Amino acid sequence: MKILYLATAGAADPTRASIPLHIAANGSVGEGQECAVVLVGDATELVSREKAERVEGVGIPPAKELLQKLLDNRVPVYI
Repeated sequence: MKILYLATAGAADPTRASIPLHIAANGSVGEGQECAVVLVGDATELVSREKAERVEGVGIPPAKELLQKLLDNRVPVYI
């Protein structure tokens, strides 16, 4: 199964910004599903390492850890 996750929220809403990254990194990757993430709108802020390092949602791992897991597993992240 191929899944495309669309992230639209940025640093102003850290929980919402982290949810698609979390589901991709800790859901699809763990299940061996082929997936990709698209950052659009405010989510494009996460390309900035400075911004991504400050994004920590409630009950979700920090965005920097999720993005690193996606990179480590060669999950495409499109902007």
